Amino acid sequence: MLSYDWIALFITLLGTMFLIGELLVNMRGFFGLIGFGFITVYFSSYLSTDMFIIMMLVYFLGIALIVIDGKIVNDGTLAMIGGATTIIAVGLSAPTWVSGLYSVIGVILGGAASLLFLKVFKRREMWTKITLVDQLSSEMGYNSMKETYQSLVGEEGEALTDMRPVGTIVIAGEEYSAVSNGQWISKGDQIHVVSVDGTKILVKKTQDN
Repeated sequence: MLSYDWIALFITLLGTMFLIGELLVNMRGFFGLIGFGFITVYFSSYLSTDMFIIMMLVYFLGIALIVIDGKIVNDGTLAMIGGATTIIAVGLSAPTWVSGLYSVIGVILGGAASLLFLKVFKRREMWTKITLVDQLSSEMGYNSMKETYQSLVGEEGEALTDMRPVGTIVIAGEEYSAVSNGQWISKGDQIHVVSVDGTKILVKKTQDN
């Protein structure tokens, strides 16, 4: 079946596309079986039994790293490692450099083509639970909590509860959890925000400023 070098391109393209597609969309294992079939044909045509098992494991490890990076880590590092791993697996398994080149091109095109499934089929629920579907950006009506809290520095307000040292304050009608810098601040005391570290608000009594 792989007597012609160019056929390797289509085999690896379809195998990679359906395998990654199975992880991205909910096809109840149908895409996975198709992809596994194509990749099995590719490796079994070129390799002995021992090397077939090793290269299959290396290939699937690369696929897993690509998906993990795209859906969880999202910094590109694991995706690069995974891409290189899959390319090495198919490239080294080919008997000639020409078929190896076709195979590598097939993996790259297959990975890109798998993203098209997201526009047609239902996305797997596991990914929406792990990551946010919408980007929390100012353009979409969201404000960073860090930016909101940072803007409180220097603002004055009132202690709604006794702070020993943690308590609740109100600034411009909004309530916040805050901590004093070792002081005992009583309910009703006027305070001002000294600093903000993430969502930790440090306050002092105004009269002690």
